[in-house]
Amino acid sequence: MLRAGQCFGRIIRTKLDKKTTNFIAVQNELLMSRIKLNQDTVYGRDYDFKNMHSKEDYVRLHPLTEYDHYKSYIDRIEKGEENVLTAENPVQLSVTSGTSGSSKVLPMVKSQRKLFFVEGVAMMYSSLLKQFPGCRNLQKSLKIFYTPRWRKSEGGLLIGPNSSSPTNSKHLLNLYTTPKYGFEILTEPEALYVHLLFALADREVGMIEGNFVSLIYQMFVALKTHYRQIIEDIKLGRVDPKLEIDPEIRNQLNGVLPTDPKRAAELENEFEKGFDGIAKRIWPDLNIILAVNTGAFDLYGKALTDETCKDVPIYSPIYAATEGLVGLNIWPESALTKYLLVPSAMFFEFIPIDDSDKPQPGTLFMEQVELKATYELVITNTSGLCRYRFGDVVKIVDFYNGCPVVEFQYRRGQMLNVRAEKTSEETFYKALTSAVDKWNNKLVDYCCAESIAVNTALGNASEEIAPFYTTFIEISGEGNKILTEEQKNQIDDELQKISYVYCSFRNKGSISAMRVHQVKQGTFLQLRTYMLKTTQASANQYKVPRVLKRSEPIQFLMNCVI
Repeated sequence: MLRAGQCFGRIIRTKLDKKTTNFIAVQNELLMSRIKLNQDTVYGRDYDFKNMHSKEDYVRLHPLTEYDHYKSYIDRIEKGEENVLTAENPVQLSVTSGTSGSSKVLPMVKSQRKLFFVEGVAMMYSSLLKQFPGCRNLQKSLKIFYTPRWRKSEGGLLIGPNSSSPTNSKHLLNLYTTPKYGFEILTEPEALYVHLLFALADREVGMIEGNFVSLIYQMFVALKTHYRQIIEDIKLGRVDPKLEIDPEIRNQLNGVLPTDPKRAAELENEFEKGFDGIAKRIWPDLNIILAVNTGAFDLYGKALTDETCKDVPIYSPIYAATEGLVGLNIWPESALTKYLLVPSAMFFEFIPIDDSDKPQPGTLFMEQVELKATYELVITNTSGLCRYRFGDVVKIVDFYNGCPVVEFQYRRGQMLNVRAEKTSEETFYKALTSAVDKWNNKLVDYCCAESIAVNTALGNASEEIAPFYTTFIEISGEGNKILTEEQKNQIDDELQKISYVYCSFRNKGSISAMRVHQVKQGTFLQLRTYMLKTTQASANQYKVPRVLKRSEPIQFLMNCVI
């Protein structure tokens, strides 16, 4: 399968090189073909697609959009109406993770899914096997993903996540250490235990995969808790009887798990040495971790490479969203995770970041962007979203055959902004890690909230002082000690050093000192469970919201403060 993917990937790579060399024409053709295809839809008639003959016409006649612009059209699609946004009927209504606010439901057509696999997954195999030839061996992968709970719209469309899951990857399940029956377990703790059990039973695991590196990190957290019981299960050749799973699934799993006292003893010996570098010690042929490790996920990637996964490279091959394929990382050897925007995947526009607050700012085309400049991405995709501001902010770090190469920076909704200072997730994270480096502790996780959101959550009528940032932080380390006020204040101090604008507002008293709340050990794992129960996000999609907007999770964290 991998070799077939590599051969196909070489063909796709050749085509990609041609497309990037001629990306202006590719973008023009892509846009105009989609406008023509959808000109007789409800949406195409509403926005006069027939009179759009160039990308300049398109920008002039069609406004920049956000989700609310499409809500009435999506409601019609949910009820079963056809030819609404696209001439091609949707095959699914995809739910976004809701990291930057409420989850959104977006239509997805079959050709969008096909494009992702043909131009995304195939290209990934080509880059992966070229840089990591060890992956060619006939080894199985430990894939951490879960079967979501699907629902149906009034018109019969499936509603659920668009991210990789056992449901949309059935043809690949034989590549993974977990037997197919294990993917039928719908509760995450039990499913994760089974993933770990069968992976540990296989000494020759060659790859660990997850949509996000946070899923891999959480897997190793669970391993620290359950490894003794898992060793016992491998020794006896059965799944823990106390595990609450369907009896039929249990029987199937017990039927394929061999009794292996030798492997159990080998594992026990390695775990007795501790968890430092444990991944390569229990899986000596492990080649790579395949997962997104950019932006908010950098924290988890560093935690893995610092302890459990030393000497195991992490490769983030695809930049994608619920809206579709965005970019490809064709440089797996690079320390900087960067993505080539795929000119045949979406029509791209770029809003200079200084204009991002405007309702209808001017945009640039791919050939107009500048090196080292930062932009908000605007997309027109296969599934009917036109000039859509989906929230990602990127930096142009290179050009490949003239085509922009970007580094993901942050989500537009994940920004602290109490006085128009626009403190990005990236800036705050740099300040936070700079402060933590001065302590004898490790950063486990964190998130923030603006004071107005905290006051609303706690029922405070008004702010008596200037607004401020509230930070919730979980640490581990020597004694898991309580942070001193001096240590907490260092986060604010570091942010002032990094952000001139924030420092200016602090000196003028327009922004008050940051409030830092240390939370109990395990709080962010509990927050994950809480968020999955109270939002539409699936376990495969979940991202820690770095800036909290809703009252309920703020209240949850306040109840966990030490």
